[in-house]
Amino acid sequence: MARAITAVHFQSNGHHLKNPSPKAIAPRFRPHFMDWTPADVSDSLRRHPALWIFAACVLLFMVIEYTLLMVPPSAAPFDIGFAATAALHRMLAARPALNTVLAALNTVFVGMQSSYILWTWLIEGRPRSAIATAFMFTCRGILGYSTQLPLPQEFLGSGADFPVGNVSFFLFYSGHVAASVIASVDMRRMKRRELAILFELLNVLQVIRLLTTRGHYTIDLATGVGAGILFDSLAGKYQRYMSTIAIPPKTCQSS
Repeated sequence: MARAITAVHFQSNGHHLKNPSPKAIAPRFRPHFMDWTPADVSDSLRRHPALWIFAACVLLFMVIEYTLLMVPPSAAPFDIGFAATAALHRMLAARPALNTVLAALNTVFVGMQSSYILWTWLIEGRPRSAIATAFMFTCRGILGYSTQLPLPQEFLGSGADFPVGNVSFFLFYSGHVAASVIASVDMRRMKRRELAILFELLNVLQVIRLLTTRGHYTIDLATGVGAGILFDSLAGKYQRYMSTIAIPPKTCQSS
């Protein structure tokens, strides 16, 4: 019978030791899911329900995407927000004076957003929201110029809407919505809950109005919400990074 041979290695003093087994050096990889039991799956459903819900949504929208008839180039884009606000659009199209009043009120809300963001920087000395807003509008300008979406056919313009004067504007994405989100996120961070709720309600009304007037597509508004959250987070990361950099104070040089 063949004898088992044990590999050895020698130390500098002449003594020899057994080599550690290959398994101890590089344990064999085993995929995590192969150790799952029914109890583990049940526990995952309980601990991470969002993962399973979103996974089901991915499968659902894969079916929808791969079986949906695409909009032909000659047709107007389909927008679910436009479909949901069709009755409001007809009502507002028949009442141009009301459209102007609502546009003016929306412009006042834009002024409220701007005033709050500037207040946090110039009065309270907290530049995070101002940084987020400047970053957000810069990226909006780049993306809006890069892909210039067609103006919706049923657009209800008004000289009282911001930007005032019926000037051209980028559709993607909504700066109105993003700036409002940046302001309300800061309000919640500073425990100004009532003011944050007010801004969030006004933002919802703003979204409904922009869909009704066809001033933005649904994707512009949804991306505006995400952009507000994203750029506020990036501004916070930027501030934390800058706080780690030692900037030497200015020294006065004598003439």
